Amino acid sequence: MRPVLLLIVSLASLLVTAAGLAADDDTGLAAADREAIRQVIVQQLDAFQRDDEVEAFSYAAPSIQAQFKTPAEFMRMVRSAYEAVYRPRSTEFLEVFVTDGQVVQPLQVVAPDASVLVAFYLMERQQDGRWRISGCVLGRPQGRSA
Repeated sequence: MRPVLLLIVSLASLLVTAAGLAADDDTGLAAADREAIRQVIVQQLDAFQRDDEVEAFSYAAPSIQAQFKTPAEFMRMVRSAYEAVYRPRSTEFLEVFVTDGQVVQPLQVVAPDASVLVAFYLMERQQDGRWRISGCVLGRPQGRSA
């Protein structure tokens, strides 16, 4: 795992434990950006539910698209490594934060096996202003019970 992702997961876990991810006004993100970020994630989750691999892939940042090359390959990875977001029982958005310049949108997820996880979505603004998902790291919330 890349060092920056380890840092993000560690910092996010501390935030979950210490502050319950309370609102952070220091992100520098406008309300419209926060909503756009959430909508991208919601739309990708909806595409997962419909097994619409082309649409789901369209919300991935160019670097992710280049890594997986095809929507089918991307969905194969999601199904095998990210079942919690592929078929969640429920989801709840937590407060977005920025760490080391990286915008992170946490999403609490109840996985198919009833375990509670936090999906840390790494977000990237494209040159045209749209937000895309540049990665997702799953972690366990500390200090919280299901």
